[in-house]
Formats: sequence, C-alpha cells, structure tokens
Amino acid sequence: MDILVIGCGVSGLSCGIRLREAGFDAHIWARALPPHTTSNIAAAIWYPYKAYPEELVGRWAAIAYGDFVQLAQVAGSGVCVRSGIEIFPTPVPDPWWRDALPGFHRATPEKLPPGYQDGYIFEAPVIEMPIYLDYLVRRFESLGGQIEMRAITSLDEAFVGHPVVVNCAGLGARDLVGDATLYAIQGQVVRVTQVGIEHFILDDYGPRGLTYVVPRSNDCVLGGTSEDGHESLVPDPAVAAAILERCIALDPRLRDADVLSHHVGLRPGRPAVRLEAERPAPDRLLVHNYGHGGAGVTLSWGCAHDVLRMITKHS
Repeated sequence: MDILVIGCGVSGLSCGIRLREAGFDAHIWARALPPHTTSNIAAAIWYPYKAYPEELVGRWAAIAYGDFVQLAQVAGSGVCVRSGIEIFPTPVPDPWWRDALPGFHRATPEKLPPGYQDGYIFEAPVIEMPIYLDYLVRRFESLGGQIEMRAITSLDEAFVGHPVVVNCAGLGARDLVGDATLYAIQGQVVRVTQVGIEHFILDDYGPRGLTYVVPRSNDCVLGGTSEDGHESLVPDPAVAAAILERCIALDPRLRDADVLSHHVGLRPGRPAVRLEAERPAPDRLLVHNYGHGGAGVTLSWGCAHDVLRMITKHS
C-alpha cells in the first residue's frame, strides 16, 4: 500500500519510520525539510507542554518516553536522559503526567532556588534536534523511504497515486484542511555555549515568567516565551535579553556563556491534538496527526504508534 506522509518534522518522520518498519510503502512530501522545520529549533525535552486532552496525551507521552530511553542507547541519535527540576513559587500537587516517569520525586527545600517553595525532580530525555532529525532522516531513508521537498496545496494532489495520506502538516494544516482551530504559539530561545551545566531547570510559574535551561552536549538552550497568536519569526532583542537575565538568575554560571544564536519557532496550538482517521472517499484513507502544541517531540512516537494502528485497522 502506497502511503504519503505530509510533513518532514518530528511527527512526519516518526510516522514514516513506524509505517515502513511495519511493511508499508511510505514516503514523505514536505514544503520544508530539516534543518528548516519548526522541530529543528525546539529545546526538545520530554515534557507534555500545552497539549490536550490529558488522558490521551499522557498515554502518547508514556509510549514516547520508552522509545526515547531506548534511543539514548543509540550512538548518533542525539538523545540522552538527564535529570532536572521543575520549580514553583507556591506548593503544588504532583503533575498529572507523573506516572509516566519512573524516577519522579519531590524536591527538598535545599534543592530549591531562593523564592521558590516547591518543585519536583525527574529524569527526562533531552533531544538535540539538529542531530536527532538528521538521525531520523537517515533511519527513514535506510528503510527505503523517499523524501521530496514539495509544497502541497490540496489533499486531492496528495491522493494522486496514494490511497492513504497521513497529515502531519503542523501549523500548515490550517490551510491544507481548513482547520480554523489551529493557532500559532510563538516561542523564542537563545542558544549559548555549554558552561558545565548538566541538569535542566523548568520554571513555568515563577515571578519572572516562563524560564527554562536545557543543557545539551555542546550548548544550552535558554527560554523562553509562549505567545498565543503571535506569528513573527524574527527574534526580539529585548525578549532575548530578558530570557538571558531570567536564566542567569536561576543558574549564575550562565553569566560566562557566550551567545551562539537566537531562534523563534511557531508551535501548532489546538484545543486538542487531532489524531483521527476519515474516509474522504471510499477508496481514500486520511489520517490526521497534528496540533501537538509544545509537545510535538514528546508525543511523536506515541502518536506514530496510533497512526500505524489506525492504518492497519482500515487496511
């Protein structure tokens, strides 16, 4: 069965790999290829951020967690498992996704920065996206998959020669399938040199605003912003300066870091992830897989699992 996957970000590549591993003849078309995709600039730590509904997101995230832990053992994948802390200015209950993590525990007071009253420590996969996307492309192509840079203006075009289409177009699904519920969630980050930081820090509710430090092998990604409806891809110098100030306040070692680059990406926000199958015609099967918010990487393998299940069911 010929299957066309639309989109070459982390969702499209994960689906393509799962389908080819299951014996389907899957190929990818995309208007942008790595490294020019939204996925490429993500800080990419496993964390189910701004994705709904919780019960499905939790299951998809748990599946992906297991896959990423295995990938951390694969040389050249760009995946490693790091420990870190999420901090809060007031006491909080355990997160709804805690059961997906084997090493979750509450932070003791001495582990918290000044001004914070609660937090939890856990291990999570950290994915270096430039390395990881290149790994996924190589893995997909090694399975016989072909990737073509091609803008698609209609699903009718996609269905020519492909009885099954998987829509992983991300924010592009607004135009491709007329989904008015999709909206951009703008995120800006600063990439700096690695200054000996081993553990990530997440602060979504502190007085300074959204702040995170995600260490990687040779650099650190500092964030960030989460602006619903903002679609500019131009980094704002004032925002970058504020990000640096907030991150240095959490880890003063970052004062010695050199700025390497600035990036802005648009997360595909939606009231709920759209992962469903439909038949636009008796001889056509369309599977949607988009609207992952800030959790596209976190949910990638779990959603790919369900895409494969849906296609197998309807085959």
